[in-house]
Order: sequence, then C-alpha cells, then structure tokens
Amino acid sequence: MGIIYKTGSIPDTEAIIALYKSAGLNRPIDDSARIAEMYHNSNLIVSAWDGEKLVGAARSLTDFCYCCYLSDLAVADNYKKAGIGAKLIDITRQELGEQITLLLLSAPGAMEYYPKVGFDKIANGFIIHRKK
Repeated sequence: MGIIYKTGSIPDTEAIIALYKSAGLNRPIDDSARIAEMYHNSNLIVSAWDGEKLVGAARSLTDFCYCCYLSDLAVADNYKKAGIGAKLIDITRQELGEQITLLLLSAPGAMEYYPKVGFDKIANGFIIHRKK
C-alpha cells in the first residue's frame, strides 16, 4: 500500500503527538490541549498516511491570497528520505497557488533540507521568541 495524502481534515491529537515524537519535532508534546488548539486554529493541513498510521503532516496558517506560514513539517523517522516531506510541501503549494508566498522557520537540523525542496534562504526576518 502506498502513502495516501489528505487535505482538509485534522488528525487525532494523539496521532499528531506520536508523529512529532518520531520526527523529533520540538513542539509542546506534553500538552495535548495545546497541540489540539494548534491544529484547530490552522487553516491548511496536509497529512500523509500509511494505512491508518499518520506518517507526515504539514500545518500552515494562510490568508489564501498573499502569504502562507508553514508552521510545522513533520515526517515519522522510519519514513524520512522517502519524499513525503517534499510531497507535503508540493500539495501545500498546489492548495495555495502561485500568487502566494510560502515561508517558514527552519529547525537548525533542517537548514540544508529546505533549499533541496525549492525554498530560498532569506536574511531579512525578525522574531520575538515565545516565553512558554
């Protein structure tokens, strides 16, 4: 069975937490209510499934006309290097269209990955870090 990709649905919170743990994504995985709220408040979610198992997710916030922030890109450890992350980004871009800027903040360990899947590195950004 191949990987199935879905848009427009929110995976179960426990499945998301298991995915983030496997992927090594630094998110508040000990706070399931916060994870659920993160997904509830996102307006573009693309997920990857191997049967009933969530193996990848791209979670974005967008206005669907000018800009999109790709907040989370996670692929389960056993599924990395299979093209799932690139496909999640491709589907996200298809949902957005060509007039929308797609931007993200990269984890330090993924800095070399994003140029390989079409992102340009930029130096004109700023951040105010969260306190919690």
